[in-house]
Amino acid sequence: MGSDLRVRLGRLTLKNPVMTASGTAGYGEEIGEYIDLNKLGAFVVKGISLKPMKGNPPPRICETPCGMLNSIGLENPGLRGFIKDHLPFLKTLKTKIIVNVLGSTVDEYIKICEALNDSGIDAIELNVSCPNVKKGGISFGTDPSSLRELITEVKKRISIPLITKLSPNVDDIKVFAKIAEDSGSDMISLINTVRGMSIDVDTKRPRLSTITGGLSGPAIKPIALRMVWECYNTVKIPIIGMGGIMSARDAIEFMLAGASAVAVGTGNFVNPGLTLEIIEGIKDYMIEHQISSVKDLIGAMIC
Repeated sequence: MGSDLRVRLGRLTLKNPVMTASGTAGYGEEIGEYIDLNKLGAFVVKGISLKPMKGNPPPRICETPCGMLNSIGLENPGLRGFIKDHLPFLKTLKTKIIVNVLGSTVDEYIKICEALNDSGIDAIELNVSCPNVKKGGISFGTDPSSLRELITEVKKRISIPLITKLSPNVDDIKVFAKIAEDSGSDMISLINTVRGMSIDVDTKRPRLSTITGGLSGPAIKPIALRMVWECYNTVKIPIIGMGGIMSARDAIEFMLAGASAVAVGTGNFVNPGLTLEIIEGIKDYMIEHQISSVKDLIGAMIC
């Protein structure tokens, strides 16, 4: 029995359901030293802002039990720097390229997305965990009206598929998934990091310069799975699941909960070859369980 790993995410067809999570594999060339990027279902680029950003001062990353805290601060070369220095390499790859974008106003998001729309990439992922400076610094992803306005305005101006990356730091993820769908997002990805902190008891100082940061890794996997399942039962658009995926079995859990594809994040720091191992592991699972198409795993959890 052959194993068909192809999945459809709206207008996007991926050769397999495994991709990188934004911010964990740079702009391709970094992790490309360790794996064949062409074997991925898609490569998701580290977040891009309109102007270059220096990020936060160190220390800005630390390990925690079963996870990692980061407060990188969205360091990136800006739109022009990305197009000049990184996009040429990405366009040589034979896999789908998704660019994560961020801004502090709707206008900033629009300018980036319009520029990327005709750049040859395959999709845009909106990072909505950024503060909306025109609404007192509240995150786009935690304010329903801000999220609705952002997605609606961006969608009007682009022709390539739009992904909205949802924040888990909300009371009810289903509400925000439905807003994304109703506002025109072609798919959603979840979850982004969970707010957390860590203290060095010897120095009595926080381990991050910003005191708090984003928690990722296996520690958040049960939260991520629950939210993917809730969204799968709320919206009809495809879901990209992420949050603590460290093995093929983890990835399969997300698909059983309703994800059409998965993204590997923190696991890349532990094992740069993890994404390719997961692809092979999914294939082995399908053979073992006599599953001909990976699409048959999506939402197949038995309750």
